[in-house]
Amino acid sequence: MGSQLVKPIDSDELQKEFIQQLLYDIEALATMIETNDFEQGIQRIGAEQEVCIVDSFYRPSFNALEILDEINDPHFTTELGLFNIEANLDPIVLKDNCFSQLEKDLTYLLEKAQKAAKTIKDNKIILAGILPTFKRSDLVFENMTPHKRYKTLNDILKDIKGNDFKLQIRGVDELILRHESILFEACNTSFQVHLQIGLDEIIDKYNWSQAIAGPVLATMTNAPMLLGKELWSETRIALFQQSIDLRNTSHLLREQKPRVSFGTDWIKNSILDVFTDDITRYKALVTTDFEGNSVDDLAKGIKPKLKALNLHNGTLYKWNRVCYGVAKNVAHLRIENRYIPAGPSIKDEIANALFWVGVMQGMPDDCKNIWERMHFKDARGNFIKAARTGLDSYFNWFGEGISAKKLVLEVLIPMAKEGLKKSNVSDTDSDYYLGIIEDRVHKNTNGSKWQVRSARKLNKIVSAEETNILLTHHLYQNQLENRPVHEWELATVSSDAQKHSQNKMYKVMTKEVYVVNENDLVGLIEKIMQWKNIHHIPVVDEDNKIVGIISATNLNANSHKDMFVKEIMSTNIIVGTPEMTIEKAEKLMLDHEVACLPILDNDYLVGIFTKNDLKKIKSNY
Repeated sequence: MGSQLVKPIDSDELQKEFIQQLLYDIEALATMIETNDFEQGIQRIGAEQEVCIVDSFYRPSFNALEILDEINDPHFTTELGLFNIEANLDPIVLKDNCFSQLEKDLTYLLEKAQKAAKTIKDNKIILAGILPTFKRSDLVFENMTPHKRYKTLNDILKDIKGNDFKLQIRGVDELILRHESILFEACNTSFQVHLQIGLDEIIDKYNWSQAIAGPVLATMTNAPMLLGKELWSETRIALFQQSIDLRNTSHLLREQKPRVSFGTDWIKNSILDVFTDDITRYKALVTTDFEGNSVDDLAKGIKPKLKALNLHNGTLYKWNRVCYGVAKNVAHLRIENRYIPAGPSIKDEIANALFWVGVMQGMPDDCKNIWERMHFKDARGNFIKAARTGLDSYFNWFGEGISAKKLVLEVLIPMAKEGLKKSNVSDTDSDYYLGIIEDRVHKNTNGSKWQVRSARKLNKIVSAEETNILLTHHLYQNQLENRPVHEWELATVSSDAQKHSQNKMYKVMTKEVYVVNENDLVGLIEKIMQWKNIHHIPVVDEDNKIVGIISATNLNANSHKDMFVKEIMSTNIIVGTPEMTIEKAEKLMLDHEVACLPILDNDYLVGIFTKNDLKKIKSNY
C-alpha cells in the first residue's frame, strides 16, 4: 500500500469502480502470462530495511518525520509508526559480489540515517525485530504517522472491528491485552528481501519458498519479546497476524482467513491463481483515483501498472508474497520474503538474505510439483514451529523428522552453496555469508537466543524495565561494530549503559501487584496482607479499573471481617506513571499525604510504589 493517495471504499460507486479496475488488471495480467510478456534472462535482488528510532535513553522516539527531512534522500520513506522509518535499496543483478555490494549499500544508507538521527535530539537508529523498550503507552493513535493512507486503513479496520483489537500470545510467558488501533503492527520491523523470478519458474519457486520458510526462519529469529514478555522465538509472526485480524465479525463474511497469513495451499496451475484467490477470499478495503484501465494500456504497448491489483495486494500480508512490477516499460515478477526480521546486525541480515536466495536458487529438480512430495500443512506447520522455537525446532521434512540444526547444516547450506554457484555469485560472498549462518547454528546463537539469554541474566540483577534498556543499549553498540550476533557477549550492567537511564518509577516500583475487588470481604484482605507481607492493595471494579486503595490502616480502623472492601477503602487515589522520577513521586506523596502510589501506564495498573520502597532507596544512597 505504498501510495499515499488512498481512500476507503465507502460507497457503491467506489466499490463498483474498484472492482471493475481489479477485473481489468486480472484480464491484463492473464494476457501477459499467456504471451510471457515479462523480462527474461536476468535476476535481480532487492531489499527494504525497516528500522526503529530511539532517544538517548533507548526508549522509542517519535521523530521520524524530522529525521526523514534531515536525511533528504528518496531511498527513505515513512512507516506506520512515528518510531520507524524504511530504507529502500536499489536492485542489484544477482551475480558476482552482489551480496557484499548489498552490504555496502545498506551500510551507507544506515550510516546516513544514524547521522541524521543524531542531529534530532541525539536520536539513534536500531535494528530489532521488536524493540525491547516498547511500552503499551507508546502504541497509541497519536504516535501513528499522520499520513492519509495510515489513518484510512486504521479507520477502516476500526469500523470493522470496533475497539476490539485483541492480542493473545502464549510462549514462555503469556501476553493478553486489548487495544484500539493497528499500531501494535508497527512493533514489527523486518528486512524484506526480493528475488526476481522468470515466468517459467515462478510457480515452482513460489511453492518452494513456502516449503523452505520454516527451516530458513529458524536460523534467523530475532524477536523473542514484546512488552517485557518472553513469547515466541519470532514473536513478529503471531503479533502481525493478530494485530490486524478482521475475522469473526459480521461485517466481512468473506474474511475466512487472516489478512496476514502463510497461505492455504500449493499453486498448481498458474501464478494468476495467487491473485484470483486473494480477490475471492478478501474484500477490497481501499481505492484510489484511476485514469484509463490496464487492458487498454496493454493494447497500446504500455505495460500496465496493475494499480488496483497492487493496491489490493498491499492490504494483504503474506509471509512470501508474489509481486508484480514495471520499470522502463518492462514488467517482471518477484517473490518478496517478508519474514526475515531486522537485525541483529547488518552482516546478519545480509547473511540471511544470501542464505534464503541460495536455497531458493538451489531448489532440487525433484521438488518441482512439490505437492506430489509434501503436504502443504507440513510446510505451514514447520513455519509455525520455527516462529515458536527457532533453532530448537524439529521439522517434518518430506515425511521424515529432522532437527532444524541438522537440516540447515547437512541439507540447506550445501543446497544454498550450489544455488549461488549456479547464479554465478562469487565464492567469496558465498563462503563468507554462509559461514555466518553455519557458525550461528554451531554456536546455537541467533538474535532471539542472545536476547533471551541476556534478559534472563540481567533480570537477576536489575528490574525488567532496566533490562530492556540495557538490551537495547547493547544491541546498538554491537550493531555499530557490525559483528554477527554469534560473536556477541551477553549484555551486562555496564557503567556506560547506566548513564542512559534515569531514576524513574519503572526502575524501582514493585511490579508484582496484588489487587482485590471492591466486593471482596475485609477478612480475606487481612489474610492476603498477612500471607504476602504487604500493607497496601489497589482495589479494582468489575471492569478491572482501579477505584480505591485499601491499607493496613483501613483494616485496623475497621475490624469487621464481614464488611465489603468498598465500605472501608480510601477513594483518594493519587497515581504515578512509569516515567515519573523518584523525586517527583516523593513530592506527590508528601503533598497529598498518601503512603503509596499506584503506577498506571495508559490507564493500566503496572506497579505500585510505597513509602517503604522510598525508605529502601534512601537507605542505599
